[in-house]
Amino acid sequence: MRDFHLSLNQTQRVRLDAALHEFESLAPAAASAAAVTVADTIPVNQEDSILKGHGTSDQDGEVVATLCGMVERVNKLVYVRTLRARYKPEVGDIIVGRVIEIAPKRWRLEINFSQDAVLMLSSMNLPDGIQRRRTAIDELNMRSIFEENDVICAEVRGFQHDGSLHLQARSEKYGKLERGQLLTVPPYLVKRKKQHFHHLAQYDVDLILGCNGFIWVGEHVVVGEKAKTTEDQQKSSNEAENFTPLETRKHICRLANAVRILSALGFTLTVELIIETAEASASSNVEVNDMLGAEFYVQTAEREAKRRADLLRKKNGAR
Repeated sequence: MRDFHLSLNQTQRVRLDAALHEFESLAPAAASAAAVTVADTIPVNQEDSILKGHGTSDQDGEVVATLCGMVERVNKLVYVRTLRARYKPEVGDIIVGRVIEIAPKRWRLEINFSQDAVLMLSSMNLPDGIQRRRTAIDELNMRSIFEENDVICAEVRGFQHDGSLHLQARSEKYGKLERGQLLTVPPYLVKRKKQHFHHLAQYDVDLILGCNGFIWVGEHVVVGEKAKTTEDQQKSSNEAENFTPLETRKHICRLANAVRILSALGFTLTVELIIETAEASASSNVEVNDMLGAEFYVQTAEREAKRRADLLRKKNGAR
């Protein structure tokens, strides 16, 4: 669990401790045995010619952990997988970033990584949608596409020679994100899945779970929708287009607070758990600004402990 500072009363503290104890009791015994801290001895068969990997060291003929995490074994390789590691990019990752610099033929993005990412002008679709060679005029108009502090969704294309990331945004689902909230969570709470874009139709909200720990919650935008109005019509309707309905803004704030709560409690972020937390707050008549209070934190921990206990009970009953 991540440390979070709340003014808990005695009753809430007892309830939260009980929920945390329930989580520990539900953890599989094999997982508990595989957990190590710094200087713990990792049991291995010395007769096997094992390979010591990341997070391990040889001291006095024993394999000792140099990191806190889980012991992983792949054939003869033994290494420690840290539970709270920084973001480690992989090709194909869906990430959310913020533009910090406009350079010749490229944008530089902050993506919660040790180095900035680069989005080349040639690696994205032009506003007119036509596939053609980029010209000097396109380079001059880069600021009209993305400017500093814009939030962008893109995909990891590869690595450059200096270790920085090379991004691409050739699909219509990638690009600039507007009218929403950008949240930062520990990257290890976002697991790689086939789907990171989620349209929550009941809220008319888009949820993007970036593999780099940047979460976007914003008003739904129809992918591929092209405006067919003239310039005069666009000017007259510009004010209406930039307006987000009050009800949608409330949904965005409620879902964003749900992400904040789950992140503070250290729960893996899934779209199902985020929706369940938001609906639980609404059904309990908890106001959006009261969701970050101590009572709802405790209720969320108790609800998740009960859900996991029920799943384990069903799993054992099916055997």
